[in-house]
Amino acid sequence: MNGNQHNYGCKSIQPGILHIGVGNFHRAHQAFYIDRLLHDSDQSEWGICGVCLLQSDAKIVHKLRSQQLSYTLTVCGRDGKDEMHHIHSIRELLWAIEDPQTVISKIADPAIKIISLTITEGGYNLDKITQEFVLENELIQHDLQHPQLPITVFGFVAAGLRERKRAHGGGLTILSCDNLQHNGEVAKKAFTDFIRAQDEELGEWVKDQVSFPNSMVDRITPMTTEADVVRLNKQNGQSDQVPVYCEDFIQWVIEDDFVAGRPALEKVGVQFTADVKSFENMKLSLLNASHSLLSYPSFLKGYRKVDEAMGDDAIQLFIKDFMDIDVTPHVPAPEGMDLEQYKQTLLARFANRSVSDQVSRLCADGISKFPVYIVPTLAKMLNAGQDLTRLALLVASYRHYLKYRQDDHGQSFEIHEPWLTAADLEKVNSADVHDFLGLSMFQNINLQGENQFVDRYMAFVHQIETKGMGKLLEDYHSFRTGHLSQTDFLSK
Repeated sequence: MNGNQHNYGCKSIQPGILHIGVGNFHRAHQAFYIDRLLHDSDQSEWGICGVCLLQSDAKIVHKLRSQQLSYTLTVCGRDGKDEMHHIHSIRELLWAIEDPQTVISKIADPAIKIISLTITEGGYNLDKITQEFVLENELIQHDLQHPQLPITVFGFVAAGLRERKRAHGGGLTILSCDNLQHNGEVAKKAFTDFIRAQDEELGEWVKDQVSFPNSMVDRITPMTTEADVVRLNKQNGQSDQVPVYCEDFIQWVIEDDFVAGRPALEKVGVQFTADVKSFENMKLSLLNASHSLLSYPSFLKGYRKVDEAMGDDAIQLFIKDFMDIDVTPHVPAPEGMDLEQYKQTLLARFANRSVSDQVSRLCADGISKFPVYIVPTLAKMLNAGQDLTRLALLVASYRHYLKYRQDDHGQSFEIHEPWLTAADLEKVNSADVHDFLGLSMFQNINLQGENQFVDRYMAFVHQIETKGMGKLLEDYHSFRTGHLSQTDFLSK
């Protein structure tokens, strides 16, 4: 792969954005937008300096560096036609494990105007119940006690901002690009709580000098397996060690609150608005929640690819009912958006055979996703007295997934739940199936006291264990199409 084809029409691209978390989604989304923008010579100060913080980032760091930080992005069209792009917007790549001081100094560099983040839903270290920053976390305690030897994202940002303040480098914007309701407010809570606990004077400076806009990001981006690397390189005639592929849909909506300037991303289709929350609510409640709803039942039935699961009439009806019946009453359409068209587009995106996303990716880290994607809608449905059938089925399937780790065909699997605590795991493995409803992610809504939900959940737990997920989904389809009574469907 030729990493020297920059094609930006200007000699020097300087990083004005420092991005923490250089994963596939960042490289398919934010880096893609910036790459398009850098073809405009007036925007040459908005390159990206990527930052990786984890030991596990070694592979991506070394491989990207071996390609002069360039890589290919294959955009998979719903019409079956793919487009390959060379992406060159990441101009520097720092790895905190090998040189932490360089990361701190880069944050302090006055040329950096924006710190953007993709650190996952669980990465903000907020208590699932109180939404308070967890100062007792062992790694956080290390950073509080050793400000110049950080290991967490909070410690690195604080150390960099401290140097920036000392050198009169001016303020900047911290821009969360993670799938969280009000992600800017969440980021502000997490970073300011940490910084105040570590350095009250720096906390006052941050209050005046740092902004935290909300944003909404959207582009389905699967993991890239070794087989995908071979496939993509053969398809594109490349020798890229770290290619990325994604769907053709892309969206980025950002609150226009940048204290030190921003790239003119509106030139490449990014929407700036004073009201991100309606877009956030729509996307998280429909796309992300539907992904969670699809994930565990599909995986337990034996599907490993999202498009294959969407070819199952029962699963497609299950998802469509969730969107139309359960979620839509609680999702006001953002200005200029057709909600019915948006839902139809989502179903088409899920079924995109060229993307063929992994169901396992959607299953991962459910303990962090449920409070963000599912619980808010569930709370609204409980308050409105709505039917809870689909969400009870989801919770029962999540329990089975965590507890038994085996699908309908007897195929065992590993789970990826980095934020699952010992206390929660004890409830997962309890012989009393009611205990699962006491998981920390549910404690704000007291599911154990909701009789309709408990009855349906208990029925579905029993049916999955005795008949299998596939039979339960078939029965759901028969019930919804009038071939099975509700009584027979819900019977144990």
